[in-house]
Amino acid sequence: MTRFAAVTAFILIPDGYRRAAIDRSRENRTIPNMKVGVLLLTAGSGSRFGGELPKQYVEVAGQALVLHTLVHLAAEPRICVVQPVVAAGDHRFAGLVAGRDYPFQLLAPVTGGAARSVSMQHGLEALPADIDLVAVHDAARPLPSPRLLADVIDTAARFGAAIPGVAVHDTIKRVDADGRVLETPAREQLRAVQTPQVARREWFVEALGREKERLHLHTDDASLLEAAGFAVYVSDGDAMNRKITTPADMAWLATQLQSESSRGGFEK
Repeated sequence: MTRFAAVTAFILIPDGYRRAAIDRSRENRTIPNMKVGVLLLTAGSGSRFGGELPKQYVEVAGQALVLHTLVHLAAEPRICVVQPVVAAGDHRFAGLVAGRDYPFQLLAPVTGGAARSVSMQHGLEALPADIDLVAVHDAARPLPSPRLLADVIDTAARFGAAIPGVAVHDTIKRVDADGRVLETPAREQLRAVQTPQVARREWFVEALGREKERLHLHTDDASLLEAAGFAVYVSDGDAMNRKITTPADMAWLATQLQSESSRGGFEK
C-alpha cells in the first residue's frame, strides 16, 4: 500500500570472511520473520550523468528509473517499509509514486544531507521503531535480483551486517598521489561492493553516534560500520545490479529492461 505520512568501492576480504561466505553458501534456506526497512537514497547530485534532470527521474522503458528500482525491491517479501531520502527541494518523487501500490509501506520522502552518511541518518530517524534490519540502497541501482536481496538480508540476519560484492577480475593497484604503485592486492581478496548494504538497526544508530564527527569521510554504509568496530560480511553480488552513472549505463539499462519484459519478468 502506498501512503504518504560514483566511484566503485573495493574491499579486502580476510580469510575468515571467505570461509564464512563458503559456509553460508551451504545454507539454502531464507531466514523468515525479519522486518526490513529500506532507505532509498535519491539525494545524490548525479554530476557524472549530466543533464538537467537527475538520473533517477530520467525515463527509461516507459517510466522513471527510480520506479524500476521500487518494482525490483518489491520482490523481497521481508521488505515492509521503504523510506525515500531526497535532495532538498525535490518534489518529483512524490508526484511519480502518487497512486501507485506496492507490497511495502512507502513513506513520505525526507530530505538528505551533503554527505551520504548524513542522508542515511535522516532516513534512519524516520523509520518505524519495529524495524529489525535496515537496508541502504542506491536508487540508481534499479535491478537488484530477488536472489541478491534474499542473500544479503539472510547474511545480515546471521552476522549483523552484510553487503553484496562481486569478484574483481582486473588487477588492482594502490598508488600514491604521484601515481607511483605502492601495492598490488591479491585479486581473490578483493570485492567490488554494491547496495543494498544491510545491518541491524541498532548497529547503524551506534555507528552514526561513534562517527558523528567523521560522517563526511564515509562513502558507503559499510565503511561507517567498519570504522565503528562492527564486522561486515560479504554476500553474493550480481553484475546486473549495476549503478547507473552515465548515459551509456542508461542505454545498457534500457536493453536489460526490454529483455526482462520479453521474458515476462526479471531473473530470480
